[in-house]
Amino acid sequence: MPNPRIEPLKKVLAMDPHDDVAWFGLGKAYMDDGNFDEAAKALRQCVTVKPGYSAAYYALAQSLHKLGRIDECREVSTRGIEVSTKNGDAMVTKNLEMLKSSLPA
Repeated sequence: MPNPRIEPLKKVLAMDPHDDVAWFGLGKAYMDDGNFDEAAKALRQCVTVKPGYSAAYYALAQSLHKLGRIDECREVSTRGIEVSTKNGDAMVTKNLEMLKSSLPA
């Protein structure tokens, strides 16, 4: 059964496609369902709408990692570290650095 949060979030985004919080919520709901392809699409849209959304970079990197898209994961992690460091989001920076260091060379 799909996550019950998905459809309401899609409705919000139909009304306001620039709602970064809804894009993030949709991405996380898809992650909870194990649908990492749709999660990555939603989270990529989130960082497009709000390029400074640190947590979205981490969730996007996690989704790309689950999909085996290692080069993209590395790129998103690098960008996310830059953003989260600038924002002072130490925990997100630490999580992104740990994820990035775990990637194969």
